[in-house]
Amino acid sequence: MSKIIIAVDGYSSCGKSTTAKGVAAHLGYAYIDTGAMYRAVTLYFHTHHITLTNPREISKALEGIKIDFRRNPETGRNETYLNGLNVEDEIRKLYIANWVSEVSAVSEVRRAMVAQQQRMGKAKGVVMDGRDIGTVVFPEAELKVFMTADPQIRAQRRQIELLEKGEMLDLEDILKNIHKRDLIDTTRADSPLRQADDATLVDTSFMTLDEQIELLTNLADEKISSSIRQRHSSL
Repeated sequence: MSKIIIAVDGYSSCGKSTTAKGVAAHLGYAYIDTGAMYRAVTLYFHTHHITLTNPREISKALEGIKIDFRRNPETGRNETYLNGLNVEDEIRKLYIANWVSEVSAVSEVRRAMVAQQQRMGKAKGVVMDGRDIGTVVFPEAELKVFMTADPQIRAQRRQIELLEKGEMLDLEDILKNIHKRDLIDTTRADSPLRQADDATLVDTSFMTLDEQIELLTNLADEKISSSIRQRHSSL
């Protein structure tokens, strides 16, 4: 079967990661959570007190960072490992969310992560979600999707997600964090968040998770079928 690259970009708390995981599971593709990679770097920078205005310090720190994903046999979910340690739960906390956009805006960080992401997706057959997958990491991706949703709804979803993990936070604080991240993500000089010209826009404000997965899976099936037809016609 012809394999493709599926790039899922968009704002935080739109359902990107969960939808991308569902699509990957349906297609038997690898799923790569690039947001988790930036969160892992943020955690490393936080624990090692890295100064974001010191390029030499940042470059040296990046040399000591190894990020990989491992499947948990008990839960069936992919978990993020930083230098051999499982950091999946820690990187989802709000103190990381409050700083991750600033860390992600650093050019040295983006170049290091993009290089890793491109290596991961070289063989195709991947679903990758993030902020610049369809514009920078894989501009040649066969399927590009850009996800958005109303900020208030995104904040409510994030609050529920945090409550399920035992964190009780005020909705207004979460909404402020979302607005702050949106501003940094869309205005940074290096690889800002934007919809690729050939990306399909999906507003998830009033969509269920199953509807999101079904929509993206159908789009992927169409692209895969089209790729197969093109291959046959060229023979």
